[in-house]
Amino acid sequence: MNAKTIIPNGFSIRRIQLSDFEDVKIVLAGLTAVGPITLSTYENILNYWDSLKLMTIPGEYVYNTYVVIDKNTNSVAAIGTIFVEQKIIHDGGLVGHIEDIAVNSDYRGQKLGKLIIDYLSEQGEKLGCYKVILDCDVKNVGFYEKCNYNQAGIEMQTRFN
Repeated sequence: MNAKTIIPNGFSIRRIQLSDFEDVKIVLAGLTAVGPITLSTYENILNYWDSLKLMTIPGEYVYNTYVVIDKNTNSVAAIGTIFVEQKIIHDGGLVGHIEDIAVNSDYRGQKLGKLIIDYLSEQGEKLGCYKVILDCDVKNVGFYEKCNYNQAGIEMQTRFN
């Protein structure tokens, strides 16, 4: 990659915070069922994420959820996560997994989805991941190809509920 993500005027990107609770629920509801999560549960999740640090890079986190903030309204316009897996293969190498990419419906069409993907990919590179991967619906393949991702296999799953 080696390119620095250019953040459009009027927006910023930062790590998720407790104060984002209501906005995060709204944005993620555009992606999937969020459920009746409480502020307490949300806070416990953020604290858990903050408790997990990478062994290989002091001060860096395993879970890295970032939000794109509209500076005018201080609201969450988009969200995405990269979590980092320490492997035994590749000499203990790191793999970044991108998850839960969502853009608030009020902000669609402003390329914020690509912005958050590019930013998360950069974070993976910065953390030393030898690859960054993600799963997506077939209907979203074209979007992710525009973000420099290529098809590399088939996702398999078992669901429990």
